[in-house]
Amino acid sequence: MQNEPVEPLRVLVVDDHPMFRYGLVRLLDSYPDLETAGQASNGREAVELAVELQPDVVVMDLNMPELDGVEATRRITATAPHIGVLVLTMLDDDETVFSAIRAGALGYYLKGADHEEILRAIRVVGNREAIYGPAIAQRILAYFTRVPRSATAFPQLTDRERDVLHLIAKGRRNEEIAQRLVLSLKTVRNHVSNIYAKLHVADRSRAIVRAREAGFGDPL
Repeated sequence: MQNEPVEPLRVLVVDDHPMFRYGLVRLLDSYPDLETAGQASNGREAVELAVELQPDVVVMDLNMPELDGVEATRRITATAPHIGVLVLTMLDDDETVFSAIRAGALGYYLKGADHEEILRAIRVVGNREAIYGPAIAQRILAYFTRVPRSATAFPQLTDRERDVLHLIAKGRRNEEIAQRLVLSLKTVRNHVSNIYAKLHVADRSRAIVRAREAGFGDPL
């Protein structure tokens, strides 16, 4: 009895640079176990096509118009958790890396990776396993092997207030915090007021000092 042929992994390619999309699509379509399900040029289109096409893997850039890749990843994994997201980007700062992972990305590679690395990462994510480029993996290991004081500091704060305080400690304005945490500006202001009261500080500068002394400000 012959084995039935294995269905190829269907991949949605998301990037706002047409030439990069074209090159990646050509690469994918040159392998029988991979198939391009579609292409998107921004995060909003990526979410719509992911829901419509139901690919196995979304290869996601992050710095895109209309909707950034982190928020697109969050929406895709929330509505279709069976779809694996592999981030493929030029961005390698800690905040972006950890934001993408928190949003549900199973893989994170930089665009400088060679073709074999990218193909392997797509196949691994297609099997619902996590994989990261060497530089990204080192950052993740360093982050999770240290025990920040912020993990036990200020137990009177709620989890959301701790998220807000992390971003305050990083010097983010209320408008930026609202965008990052997908909250209304009014809600962020309420959280900030509660933080001031619970930390017994009168203003933002003093809150930042106390937060940084306690280890806040690490990647969120």
